[in-house]
Amino acid sequence: MIIDAKTVVTLHYRLRNAKGELLEESFGAEPMQYLHGAQNMIPGLEKQLTGKQVGESFSADVEAEEAYGAIEPGLIQEVPLSAFEGVDDIAPGMRFMAETEAGPRPVTVTEVKEDAVVVDGNHPMAGQSLHFDIEVMEIREATEEELAHGHVHAAGGCHSHDHDHDDHGCCGGSGDCAKGDDCCGGHGHH
Repeated sequence: MIIDAKTVVTLHYRLRNAKGELLEESFGAEPMQYLHGAQNMIPGLEKQLTGKQVGESFSADVEAEEAYGAIEPGLIQEVPLSAFEGVDDIAPGMRFMAETEAGPRPVTVTEVKEDAVVVDGNHPMAGQSLHFDIEVMEIREATEEELAHGHVHAAGGCHSHDHDHDDHGCCGGSGDCAKGDDCCGGHGHH
């Protein structure tokens, strides 16, 4: 079997930025699973996975445009400090969910001023070219339920991956049966 639309793929990955710095990896931990063709993977990596087979190992370079996209300056905003009422010690790097016209969006604090906070709604890996080392572990046909819901289910049905990668991980999950959060950059909420 090869990786194609409507297959569930299990793989190990190592992710580095253009400088060669290790950002994430699954080797030595649980491999990740995703539903191929359901926009649960960044487009550039999904293209390079198509047609691969179990046991294949390969490297993939993905330019920013086919990863998390370019940095959108409009997603960087200054918010009054009063909007963070009840939050102590706001510091750069902290992440919050912000209510926007388009719905909830994760934002990262980039600067704290005397009376304002600068937040960035861009994905933390936006604007970056990425390098992946991939090992394909398993491929299977997706179930009808997985295809209908747009994401992989555990043996007992819908589940949460519960991996904490500060909202940018390759295996972000959804705890309900709605369309899953992104996996290596699907564009579900970014």
